[in-house]
Amino acid sequence: MRLLVFFDLPVSTKKDRYFASKFRRFLLNDGYDMVQFSIYARLIYGAGSIPTHQVRLRANLPPKGSVRSMVVSEKQFAGIEILVGAPTLQEKTVTHRQLLLF
Repeated sequence: MRLLVFFDLPVSTKKDRYFASKFRRFLLNDGYDMVQFSIYARLIYGAGSIPTHQVRLRANLPPKGSVRSMVVSEKQFAGIEILVGAPTLQEKTVTHRQLLLF
């Protein structure tokens, strides 16, 4: 499974930029990979660990902006059609078939 995080954060003031950068650093340090600007994805091993990751995400939310999350299966994530651009390294190396072997 994958936990996707979508966000739009204000960056008009120095304080806003600080919180946006802090949130992005949290995502990267917590195992998320950038899919696109403001869209990050993290592998989740089993439905039982979803609440743990959501609690950690909520604990690190910035004070302003818009942040959303969504859980999708590996098969759904692998079904993403790339219209322009190239797949990320994570998308190339881990497919839904590989995760089924574990």
